[in-house]
Amino acid sequence: MPKMKSHKATKKRIKVTGNGKIKRWQAGTSHLAPSKNQKRIRRLRKSALVSSADVKRIKRQIANIK
Repeated sequence: MPKMKSHKATKKRIKVTGNGKIKRWQAGTSHLAPSKNQKRIRRLRKSALVSSADVKRIKRQIANIK
């Protein structure tokens, strides 16, 4: 059996916190930005945690990252 490789695109887009939670950045900050108000764009700048429904799938994609 060959080694399991991590998904490179997913690896670049997420970080694993010290507690093992998965952190991601929010989409929608630049495309069609003039129609969005500043409060919304500021909120989207902050990172968010991956939803519990997706954690298992993403952990499988980045299996080699601790």
